[in-house]
Amino acid sequence: DSVAVGFAGTSVTLVEGSAFAISEASGDMTPGTAEGLFFRDTRFLSRLQLKINGQLPETLAMSPTEPFSARFVGRVRPRPGRADSTILLTRSRYVGRGMREDLVVRNFGDEPAYCAVELAYGADFADLFEVKEGRRVSPTGTEESLSEHVGGAIVFRHRRGSHGRGIRISFNAPAALDANFATFEVIIPARGEWTLCQQFTCLIEGEAIEPRWLCGQPVEQAKPAERMAAWRRSVPYLDTDHDGLRMVVAKSAEDLGALRIFDPDFPERAVVAAGAPWFMTLFGRDSLITSWMALLIDPDLALGVLQTLARFQGAKVDPKTEEEPGRILHEMRFGDSPSLSLGGGKVYYGTADATPLFVMLLGELRRWGLAKEAVDELLPHADRAIEWIETYGDRDGDGYVEYLRTSDRGLANQGWKDSGDGVRFADGRIAQAPVALCEVQGYVYGAYLARAYFAGEQGDPQLAADMRRRAAKLKADFNRDFWLPDKGWLAMGLDKDKRPIDALTSNMGHCLWTGILDADKASLVAKRLLSHDMFTGWGVRTLATSMVGYNPISYHCGSVWPHDNAIVAAGLMRYGFVREAQRVIMGMLDAAVAQGGR
Repeated sequence: DSVAVGFAGTSVTLVEGSAFAISEASGDMTPGTAEGLFFRDTRFLSRLQLKINGQLPETLAMSPTEPFSARFVGRVRPRPGRADSTILLTRSRYVGRGMREDLVVRNFGDEPAYCAVELAYGADFADLFEVKEGRRVSPTGTEESLSEHVGGAIVFRHRRGSHGRGIRISFNAPAALDANFATFEVIIPARGEWTLCQQFTCLIEGEAIEPRWLCGQPVEQAKPAERMAAWRRSVPYLDTDHDGLRMVVAKSAEDLGALRIFDPDFPERAVVAAGAPWFMTLFGRDSLITSWMALLIDPDLALGVLQTLARFQGAKVDPKTEEEPGRILHEMRFGDSPSLSLGGGKVYYGTADATPLFVMLLGELRRWGLAKEAVDELLPHADRAIEWIETYGDRDGDGYVEYLRTSDRGLANQGWKDSGDGVRFADGRIAQAPVALCEVQGYVYGAYLARAYFAGEQGDPQLAADMRRRAAKLKADFNRDFWLPDKGWLAMGLDKDKRPIDALTSNMGHCLWTGILDADKASLVAKRLLSHDMFTGWGVRTLATSMVGYNPISYHCGSVWPHDNAIVAAGLMRYGFVREAQRVIMGMLDAAVAQGGR
């Protein structure tokens, strides 16, 4: 998935908060594809097609102007017997809690030109998961759809069970309206132009959600434009003689700004979404790790992520969503088809790593000396997280955090490699849950040390010593149970029978990052991570080429992940393997430069 404006073949993606739009390079959105206008995990617009004088315009160019806006340029095809067209059209699109599109049709001819501008619309109100996975759930008896034109606007309404959605398409000029069409017949003077503003307003349970961009108002004064301008003013500029590094940092800063989403209840509190376009929502693990890596750029992101995750920290036992007291969520969704979402609810908690990472990041903010009062307010949430680690997380009392989904609707694997085949033995067998992943134990070790730091700072030496004791015991047990002396690397995890999952993977690099690995084993791990079957030259593979099941184009069985490599490099540095860390980072920089800085 590409962040902000990106191409996948001929498609264009624009994002702003939990709204995004996917279209062709012409600006059209075609039914039966993944294109459309999405908001809060529902596709509110599935068709938007423009014709002039009965013809589809010829696409000339697409120019991204911001992560949330783009300009599409086309021309009316020449009439038979003429070499050139004289009619140029420009569509300027702005996405945010809905959409605005400005159409300008220019006549470069020497005489007035008749233009019949026809716009076709459609709205299927499909759930995001239906669209992403290329399936459309068949309508049931509880679904109702209505299309009408009222008050000079076209309105689509849809009800699925108790959930009502709709979209109102309004114009700043009179139109001839049909249920799915708006037509404008105009005469454009020679060397003149005609303009139209379309406004797309999403309706949720009958309530109109005001778009960020309103017809008649300057686009530069809209909230997304102001926020992006303020972000650019605040982001540090990197001065370096390494052109590739400068380009990558600049592009990353732009993309990070585009990935911010804002809590409606706390509009100035930004968090980081997991990715555009399909993951423009809060993910526990992804948002924690990303905001940690962005501390140098904007420490407020990490604080916003922690505060928001604390708001939704688990309070009860719910097998459907896998909520448990103290647990940090995996993913939030807002669609009206909960049966299609993980766990069947708006918030899904099925992850083993977000809870200890929450405590680690809170400790990191304290070590940086950031937001002392706000961090203090979050400390009770850290204690609840540690309680989850030692009760619900360690389900069999052996001292390790394991995962096991509570229904077939949850994730089978609940670490960062959460694909169904992502956790396997060297011979290719899929590990059976409950599974205790090696990196999760490293995160727990880091959480104990972070809590010990707080206790020492607060003058509680007994609690500090207790937390360090727990960390030391976990480290000793871990190095005994996860180390594979015959292979010279760490097991990816322990399966339901406590057998080491012996595949050679990148997971062990996370154990370097947290410091849970004994120093006498670190050199062997560093050597393995940079070995020929693990290091591609671009980065460290998720699974070694020597393992059964290796697939370089898989999700987690041989592909290379940037965040994974950043953690690996940080771990190598922690143990003093500077040259190895530099190889990893320079490989990732080369890969990013080859992709325009992304």
